[in-house]
Amino acid sequence: MKTRIKELRTASNLTQQQLADRVHVSPRTIISIEKEQYNPSLMLAYRIADVFGVTVEDLCCLKENKELEDKQYENL
Repeated sequence: MKTRIKELRTASNLTQQQLADRVHVSPRTIISIEKEQYNPSLMLAYRIADVFGVTVEDLCCLKENKELEDKQYENL
């Protein structure tokens, strides 16, 4: 799933370690989310969104991700 975490983190001058510390996960979790290898839980997404002052919908690009998923189902 595409997210805006890396974009928001770098704009806030936070390291992956600093963000991980703020949301109580390992830096590896942040790295995996940023590489789209892992989808955050709802609670983790909420914690990260709270750090950046954005909504979960905005953080996780939910509209864009839904549209991509819908296109995949159209091709079935």
